[in-house]
Amino acid sequence: MTRLQVWTLLGVAAMVWLLVLLGPILMPFFVGMILAYLGDPLTDWLEAKGLSRRLAVSVVFLVLSLCLIVAFVILIPLLGRQLGQLIEALPEMFNWVQTMILPWVREVSGLDFSTDFDQLRQALMANWKETGTFAAGLLAQVSRSGLALAIWIGNLALIPVVTFYLLLDWDRLKRHVRDLLPRRYEPTTTRLAIQCDEVLSAFLRGQLLVMLSLGIVYAVGLTLLGIQFGVLIGIVAGLASIIPYLGVIVGLAIAAIVAFFQYGDVLYLLGVAAVFGIGQMLEGMLLQPLLLGDKIGLHPVAVIFAVLAGGQLFGFTGILLALPVAAMVMVLLRYLHERYKNSPLYEAEGPPRGNEDSQ
Repeated sequence: MTRLQVWTLLGVAAMVWLLVLLGPILMPFFVGMILAYLGDPLTDWLEAKGLSRRLAVSVVFLVLSLCLIVAFVILIPLLGRQLGQLIEALPEMFNWVQTMILPWVREVSGLDFSTDFDQLRQALMANWKETGTFAAGLLAQVSRSGLALAIWIGNLALIPVVTFYLLLDWDRLKRHVRDLLPRRYEPTTTRLAIQCDEVLSAFLRGQLLVMLSLGIVYAVGLTLLGIQFGVLIGIVAGLASIIPYLGVIVGLAIAAIVAFFQYGDVLYLLGVAAVFGIGQMLEGMLLQPLLLGDKIGLHPVAVIFAVLAGGQLFGFTGILLALPVAAMVMVLLRYLHERYKNSPLYEAEGPPRGNEDSQ
């Protein structure tokens, strides 16, 4: 191993150790970095139209702020209301399943799930109560601790400040990092960085827009059908769409159960199926080709593993870092695979087939 490789490994280890130490304070910086990364293309486009960098950043920052304000003022209270109604309706739903669905299943299949379902209902209701108690206790503890509350508010207040200044100097920071690279490795590193940006931008910008679009389609369609908790089901289905087909499976199953419980009419089940069918057609024919193309390259299992591993290792900061790190690791693995396929080790001929058989 060369001295450069040793120093590189030591630098990576020191960086990981530093991230672990600074984990509690890094959240606003990483959130601001992600928001700046998402807003940079629009800023560059406005700058190309003749606006100064500061004015373009101000316009993008204003758009992001308005989106967040609309979400907090309109969407969050609506979701909270529907979630509260869902919790209140859970006992009635469980009773309906126990009196209507389970007898039908017993008649058709001869299997009796009454005891198992009763245990499941008790466990779920107990967990709902424990969740509410835990949330109330946590809120009370945070409110009693002035320092914890001040840190939480300070972190939230830092996010827009960090986002604004990173967005303002984003292109300059990229140039400085590129200038610091050793000239010998600068072309390869730049090529890999461009590939990482293509994968990451396709996933963060493209996949988020696909999820948002599907969530809106599902929520509006279910609400127009008069399905209870339509907005909540649509948002859940949209978020689950980060994994192919999981969103439509989860959303369709939940919406069908709610529709049948609410109306008891097969026509509403057909309406729910039509809503999710339209969403799938839009995703396959318009959203995926337009917003993602074929550049994403992240396998759904890799996405799940990256998010879970990041959360396990570094908490919420790790969740924020998971997908960018996964994209970079995937690009590096492709590069190493390409180098291996072109190496003498791969192209070297083995012993003749007859010699192998005789040994």
